[in-house]
Amino acid sequence: MNHRILTSMGGLVSALALLAPLPVAAQAPATTNVATAASALARTPDGKPDLLAPAPKTPDGKPDLSGVWHTETFKWVANLPGEGVDVPFLSSAAAVYKKRLETMGAHNPQLYCMPHSVPDAMFVKDFPFKIIQTPRETVVLFEEFHMYWQIYTDGRTLAKDYNPAWLGYLTGKWEGDTFVVEATGFKDGSWLDNKGHPRSEAAHITERFHRLNFGSMDVDVTINDPGDYSKPWNAPTVHFKLLPEDDVMEHLCEYNPDIEHLKIFGDDKTGR
Repeated sequence: MNHRILTSMGGLVSALALLAPLPVAAQAPATTNVATAASALARTPDGKPDLLAPAPKTPDGKPDLSGVWHTETFKWVANLPGEGVDVPFLSSAAAVYKKRLETMGAHNPQLYCMPHSVPDAMFVKDFPFKIIQTPRETVVLFEEFHMYWQIYTDGRTLAKDYNPAWLGYLTGKWEGDTFVVEATGFKDGSWLDNKGHPRSEAAHITERFHRLNFGSMDVDVTINDPGDYSKPWNAPTVHFKLLPEDDVMEHLCEYNPDIEHLKIFGDDKTGR
C-alpha cells in the first residue's frame, strides 16, 4: 500500500484519525511522461537527480517553479504560526480558537471531506502538489482531495466583490525572482491549520514563492484577515522539496458518518 493512502489529518489526535474520512488513492500512474521528464534531469555521478543544481528558468528568464513538491513535516499544517507565537486574535476569533482546542478539532472541515484551502493545502506532508507554470497562468494540482488552484498571471487584479469560494481567487506576479500570489474571495468555514486558527471571508493571504535551487523551494505567508485578527501576521518560512521522478495521483475522500453518529465530541454542530 502506498504511504500516501494514509490519512491527511496530521496534527490531530489519534482518536480523530481513526474516525477521519477514508482517503482513496489510485495506483501510481504507469505513464511515460514522468520517465521522459526524468531522463532530462541533471544528474550526479552516481546517477541520482542533482537536487543542488541551479533552479531552471523559463524562456523569459523567470525561475520555473514547475514540478512536484511536498513538505517533509506536518508542522505547518498542524500549527501554521508555530509554537509560542503571539497571534493577534480579535476577541471573537480567540474564543473560536479556544473552543476548537478544547474539543480537539471536532469540527475540522477535513473530517467532513471538505478540502484544505489557502495556504494549508500545500502543507500536508504525505500528499504532494504539482505546479504547472505558463506565461498567463500558473496551475497547482493537489493530490489530496483532487483539487486545484488557478493563479492568474495575465495582469488582472483581484475584484472587490466575489461569489465566495472555498479556495478563494488567486492572482500572481513576479517581483524579481519571487513569485507573489494574492488570494482573497474566500467562503467562510475553512481553517488556517489543523489546530484551528480561524480564517474569515475578509481574509487576504499573500504567498511568496522562491525556488532556491533545482530541488528546494521556500514559501513565505502573510495573513491579513481583519475579520479575525487585529493586524497582519507572518507565518514561519515553509520549506518544500522536489520529487523529481514522481507525480500526483488521484485521491478521493469518503465521508464517515460515524463521526456524527457516535457524538464523541458532544452535540454542538456549530462548526465554527
